[in-house]
Amino acid sequence: MSNLFKDIYNQEFYDQFAAVLAQTVDSFDCAQFKSLIFCAEFNDYELKDRMIHTAKVMAHFLPKDFGQAVTVVKKIINQLRQQQICEQSIEFMFFPEFIALYGIDDYDNSIDAFEFVTQFTSCEFAVRPYIVKYPEPMLTQMLLWSQHQDSRVRRLASEGSRPRLPWAMGLPSLKQDPTPLLAILDNLKQDPEEIVRRSVANNLNDIAKDNADVVIDIAKKWLGSNKERDWLVKHGCRTLLKQGNSEVLKLFGFDSRFVKLSNFKIETPTVNIGKHLEFSFSLANTASKTQMVRLEYGLYYLKKNGELARKVFKISERELAANQGYDFNRKQSFKLITTRVFYPGIHQLAVIINGQEQQLKPFELVV
Repeated sequence: MSNLFKDIYNQEFYDQFAAVLAQTVDSFDCAQFKSLIFCAEFNDYELKDRMIHTAKVMAHFLPKDFGQAVTVVKKIINQLRQQQICEQSIEFMFFPEFIALYGIDDYDNSIDAFEFVTQFTSCEFAVRPYIVKYPEPMLTQMLLWSQHQDSRVRRLASEGSRPRLPWAMGLPSLKQDPTPLLAILDNLKQDPEEIVRRSVANNLNDIAKDNADVVIDIAKKWLGSNKERDWLVKHGCRTLLKQGNSEVLKLFGFDSRFVKLSNFKIETPTVNIGKHLEFSFSLANTASKTQMVRLEYGLYYLKKNGELARKVFKISERELAANQGYDFNRKQSFKLITTRVFYPGIHQLAVIINGQEQQLKPFELVV
């Protein structure tokens, strides 16, 4: 069995899906469907390519009129449900791709399709071209969706409108001015479903990257209502916390004045690629009361051009008892990974206490 994610689109999947199409699409030709799917280029297609390819092949067997095609798509999804065939990961996201590819000039039927399809497979990526093309009506619609009875539609209202949704088309107008999002997020801030509240937090975190003051203002208003809301706000402020924003740190009770760092030491001043950096330090709370501490470290990776780029790693958040000291020992892996290239040379490490960087020590990475 393949370990490649793109191979969720395989012979078994298409055999099962073709059987459903045969039950729902008039004059469906199973042999032609599989011939079109498994074209000469199929093996070279990556995940997104296969998803788009599947949407296009499905469209070949649907009515050319988009509204009529949506009716058939609903029949297909209902048949999948009837046969208890459900999404295991993201394999059915070619349905939203179909809407985005063929419905962009048919707003009303697309809205109807999104509302139905997202209850089977998420449409968070596919709605974004519509927000760009139809900003006012789409955001009005998403405000309505934020009050929908189905949690997956409510989540679409938040997740689909995130200004910086990863791996998705950006929304420049909402990066510049997130005001249209605020009523949507306000409707969802106490949603009974955690997956919806998590989406609200992620939307806030996106907003914070371009409009920190907006999120800080929301945090001040929302904090203190209940445990779930406090978690949402804190998760939504995670970038600001990582950046050491003093106003946000204060909101969550982090005060560095009485937390003292000592004995910071690089235990392995020379590290071989593939091995671990080891370091240690001590903290003391010199105050006469318990102090909250957010403890992180910043690793300054050497880049190809000789510059250093910092990545922050969280150690913990904890209470430090009054007049108590604590010792810490940590390791950082330099095992080869596909997402980062390590360059031999001088790197640096700093301990970060409540957003404030404390000391900076060098170490050498060698082959």
